[in-house]
This record gives sequence, structure tokens and C-alpha cells, in this order.
Amino acid sequence: MSSQSAAPHFLDQPRAVWATAFACVVGFMSIGLVDPILTSIAAGLDASPSQVSLLFTSYFFVTSVMMLATGFVSSRLGGRATLLLGAALIVVFAGLAGTSDSVAALVLYRGGWGLGNAFFVVTALSVIVASSRGGTASAILLYEAALGLGISAGPLVGAALGSMSWRYPFFGTATLMAIGFVAIALFLPKLPKPERKIGLSAPVRALGHPGLLTVALSAMAYNYAFFTVLAFVPFVLEMSAYATGLIFFGWGLLVAIFSVLVAPRLQARFSAPALMTGCLVTFALLLLMMGLAPRWAVAAGVVLSGAISGVCNTVFTEMALEVSDAPRPIASAGYNFLRWFAGVVAPYGAPLIAEHWGVETTFIVAAAAAVASPLVLFLRRSSLGAFAARPGETKSTLGSSPAPVMAAVDGSPTDEAVLARAVSLARTKGSGVVVAHVRMAEVFGDEAAELEDETAPRAIVESGLARVRASGLTAIPLLLRSSAALAAEAVLEQARQDGVSTLVVGEPHSHDLGDFVHGSFAATLAKAAPDALSVILVPEIAPKGEANGNDIAPSLVPAASQR
Repeated sequence: MSSQSAAPHFLDQPRAVWATAFACVVGFMSIGLVDPILTSIAAGLDASPSQVSLLFTSYFFVTSVMMLATGFVSSRLGGRATLLLGAALIVVFAGLAGTSDSVAALVLYRGGWGLGNAFFVVTALSVIVASSRGGTASAILLYEAALGLGISAGPLVGAALGSMSWRYPFFGTATLMAIGFVAIALFLPKLPKPERKIGLSAPVRALGHPGLLTVALSAMAYNYAFFTVLAFVPFVLEMSAYATGLIFFGWGLLVAIFSVLVAPRLQARFSAPALMTGCLVTFALLLLMMGLAPRWAVAAGVVLSGAISGVCNTVFTEMALEVSDAPRPIASAGYNFLRWFAGVVAPYGAPLIAEHWGVETTFIVAAAAAVASPLVLFLRRSSLGAFAARPGETKSTLGSSPAPVMAAVDGSPTDEAVLARAVSLARTKGSGVVVAHVRMAEVFGDEAAELEDETAPRAIVESGLARVRASGLTAIPLLLRSSAALAAEAVLEQARQDGVSTLVVGEPHSHDLGDFVHGSFAATLAKAAPDALSVILVPEIAPKGEANGNDIAPSLVPAASQR
């Protein structure tokens, strides 16, 4: 939910934000950069596919282990220093990778590259959010754009430079990140260090939560299939660097689109286990097809798998961050530590299986891993809490009679009209008013960010309570916490639990970035509400008290916050 107060356009950002976003593009390029040149590296260094695939194994082994330490380091050094450290390591080890004269050296340098990327990626989003203008939603959109551009452009850059020499993509990455390092050093000011320091053991202890462990194990099985496509298929295609680069460009494009734009809308329609089951069974069938099909069909399968991966990455991240009571950065670190181990095993194991038992067997094993992922969720569904709950399993927290009216507020000027309508309806019914607000987090791919700080939601609710109490009615506070994609579902479920018969909410905001990404909160409420719940949409009021068809002035609205 975002307010409609005047704000700079999301492209109107400080140089520090653009410098960090540029470096993010370079950092995300490393995921698909080597795909078009795997066969060239194998030929140039006289190595087998399984040996060359160790490039992924070393990279993700270091990345996985460092998930336990990045929070510890960044919470002590601060965002700017950690970001520069990560960028410097990428420059050094990407450059050294280009000088390698053996597979062993190249694998070692890729491990160092993974170390740099672990520090960089874990810090970049928070730095962009802290430095941006126009609110958190704008910062997240910029980060999402950098992620999508980096993932999709990586294979193209690898193909363009790799067609001349397999060494050039490494030198090119080092050069681009060096530019990013200098820009960050010049333009990014010193940022406050986090108030809360993260201990080294915190991510491992977080995995002691049965739900988080379940999600991480399920994601690890899925990631085995994911890395089979990423690290093994280039050897099956046996195409030129350009052709392979274009194929994985299409894959990366669908990963970005389905992660950012499609997954949130699917989450609003299906439960996480059901959505994962559908996606991963489809993925398994796709992998089986790729094991038997001609090369053109394998290429098509790679591109289509990007859509499935985009949805899976986002939904798994959503579940990992919300299923336990661990703080999100700690839950994310523990989850990534475990699931990235699939990136250690699959890149080496997939070609090794092919060398001994054939390509078909490699894809069968990957398909089995894809099916095992939702099976883990099903067998351990009792640990998933709300993600596996059925309607009616939870009890009302209000116990108010007659049924109260719920007013959904977001800190925008329209809140005044929403509360006025709710008060009018409640007075007629002789009931109280629930003043509800959702503190949302945007989840996309492997990342998540809070759209509001800790104080804004309380201020919004307190302002609403004061308005209702001034009318002489009982005011009941309700502050929910949810991802943006599931916010409407959280409100509807709470309304059902509390026996609310009428829910008042402002109409969808015009030109809202959040609505563009995950769909309108208000529109989803109106569409998904059961017959027993009446949803009333109140016309939007423009900022600064413009009439906009409603004569109620926004006199009690708190400082603008982001929806």
C-alpha cells in the first residue's frame, strides 16, 4: 500500500543509487555469464564437462558457506564497506579467472568470485533502499530492474565476449565491476551501521525451526533440477557461444518477468504448496522431455524452464522468510546456506552421471529431484503453519458482538474517507470499528524488503483509532504483517476469523508502482472476498486535499508511508 503524496519519479535518484544499481547488474550477470562459454573452456583447457562444471560448484560452495557469515560481517562493517569489499573481491577474482591456465586455477578463482558476490548481493538491496528517493517501492523497482537486466544480459555478454576468447567474459566482468567500485566509492556516502548485530550461529539456529528446515530442504531438491539446466544443458546443446547465449538470455528474461510480475499474482490465487506442486511437476515433465528431445526442443525447454524458476524462486523465498519467527535476514541466510548446496552438487554430478550412464539418466535424476521438492512440502506440511492451514483452523482474536466493521488504512489521504464510511456503518449496526493496516514486504526472486519502517504502521493505526474514538465508537487496532502478494489474503482471512461482515477500503491508487508489480490490494480484496463479506471501495482522494469527488478533507492523515 503506498500513499499518494507527492514523490520524485522513481528514475530521479541520487548518483549513489545509480552506481549501486549498475554494479548490481554486473553482479547478477555472473549467474549466466559462463553458460555460453562452458564448451569453449572445456576445449581451451582440455577438460571434461564435469571438470568445467566445477566452476559452478566452487562458486556456490563458497556462496553457500558465506551465507552464514555475510550477515555477521555486514552488521558490523556497515552497508557501504561491505558493498565495496564484495565489489573489490569480484574485480580481483574475475580478473584472475581470465588468466587461468588450468581448470584447477579457474575453479579456485571462481570460488573467490563467489565470496565477493556473497558480500555484494546480500548488501546491495539495503544500500539502494537506504539511498534512494521516492520511497521503498521505487528503490525495490530499481533493484528488480537491475536483477532482471543482469540475469538476462549475462548470457549475452558471455556470448559476445566468449566468441572471441573464453577469457574475455572474465576480463570484461572485472572491468565493469571496477567501474562500479569506483562509482560507489565516489558517490555512496557512509551509511549508518545496523542497530542489531547478527551472530555467526544465528542462521544455523534458525534452521532448527521445522518449517524453515522444510522449506530449505524442498528448495534444495528444486535447485538440483535448476542447476542441471543451468550448468549441464550447454554441453547437451553443443551450439555456438552466440546461440547458447541467446537461449539463456530467453531463460533469464522469463526468470525475471515471472519472478517479479507473475509470481505475486499466482500467489494471490493459489496456496504455496499447491502452486509449487503444479510448477515442479511441470518442471519434471519438461526435464524428461529434454532428455529425449532433439536439440531445438531442448533449447525451447531451457527457455520455458525460466518461467517455472521465476515463480519457484519467489514463492520459496516467501515461504522461507515468513514460515518462522526468525528475523528475515537471519531466516534468509539459513535458507540460502542449505538450498545453495544443490548448486555445489548438481553442476558436478549432472555431467558425471551423463558420462557414466547417459544424458537421459541425468535428466531423469533432475526430474526426480523436481518431484521430490513438493513431496517434502507434503510430507512435512504440519510444519508449514499458515502456508498449509485450511480456512476455519484458527480462532477469532476479537470476539466482538455484533460483528465489527473493518477499515483498511494505508496512510494515504483516502484514509479519512475510509474511516468516515466505516464509522457511519458501524454506528448504524451498533458495532465497533477494526482499524486494520498491513505492514508489507516485497518479495521477488531471492530477495525481500520491508516497504515500511517499524514506526510508520503504528502511526497509521493510531491515527485511525483516534478518528474512530472521537466519534464515540469502540476502536480495535489490527496490525498485520505479510508479503505484498499475500496482503489481501491476510486481511480477508483475519476478517473471516473475526466475523467481520463489512470491510471498507480505498479504491486502487492510480499510478502505483506496487499495484503494477503485484496487483492492486483493493481490487484483490473486492474480487476475492467471500459472499458473506461486503467490500466497500471508497473513491481515492488526491494528495494535498484535492477534491477528487469527495469532500472529506484528509486532516488526520499521518506522514506519508509506502504501501
